[in-house]
Amino acid sequence: MENNIEIKNVSKKYDKFELKNISFNVPKGVIVGLIGENGAGKTTTIKSILNIINFKGDIKIFGKDNKKYEKTIKQDIGVVLDDSFLSDYLDAKGIGKVMQSFYKNWNEKKYLEYLQKFNLPSNKMVKDFSSGMKMKLKIAAAISHSPKLLILDEPTSGLDPVVRNEILDIFREYMLEDEERSILMSTHITTDLEHISDYIVFINKGNIVFDMPTMDLLDNYGIAKCDEKNFEKINKDDYIKYRKEKYQYELLINNRKKFKSKYENVNIDKASIEDIMLLNIKGEK
Repeated sequence: MENNIEIKNVSKKYDKFELKNISFNVPKGVIVGLIGENGAGKTTTIKSILNIINFKGDIKIFGKDNKKYEKTIKQDIGVVLDDSFLSDYLDAKGIGKVMQSFYKNWNEKKYLEYLQKFNLPSNKMVKDFSSGMKMKLKIAAAISHSPKLLILDEPTSGLDPVVRNEILDIFREYMLEDEERSILMSTHITTDLEHISDYIVFINKGNIVFDMPTMDLLDNYGIAKCDEKNFEKINKDDYIKYRKEKYQYELLINNRKKFKSKYENVNIDKASIEDIMLLNIKGEK
């Protein structure tokens, strides 16, 4: 499988944080979700990919070094960051004129079609837009030059469920238009990734915890719950992390079927991506 992003042994050191030799790929035709708590390294990773910060290691985008070929590469990338680069004192049509000066493949007709499709007024000042409208505008601006790659940092944060669902539909349509496109999406709303992502990359304290297909995570991982008596009978090699609650123990399992066959008296449920992330971070080994 060919990759639109290849990250190899990338490091970045700050006074109180270090990204530690991380490596993962974003293949063509897939959506990769990047998860982790605040300060885990998600934004540092995205800034490294975009060559906004200095870093050690190698990053290739479309098979090209992201530093050496930065200008060429960025013509085929759409970016939606948490901090808006859109001026509050322009209207949506004015934003399009600004974007046209950046991208040689900018399609003004397509941009105006997106504004209409997203129910965004073209002559209203951005400062008067709701948070959902602003996000839709950022997305319209990011995809109207038909990029091969979308890089998204918290694109659904703070939005109500209806608007979030609309935005996820936009990403699905974007992917369907060209099977070689990819999305790298960093988000705290892990339920969105359960519906849209193909792979999950989990980063914690600057390290990659796992890089796995979403389906494998949801099909195989589980949360086992038991009392102290049963907990003491469980082999430590049969769970990843555990957490002691007031009346029970919760254990993170990476093979529900195997665990259930071995410990028939212990209840085990499917784990959500949020369950997996939280027990990995807060649990003990």
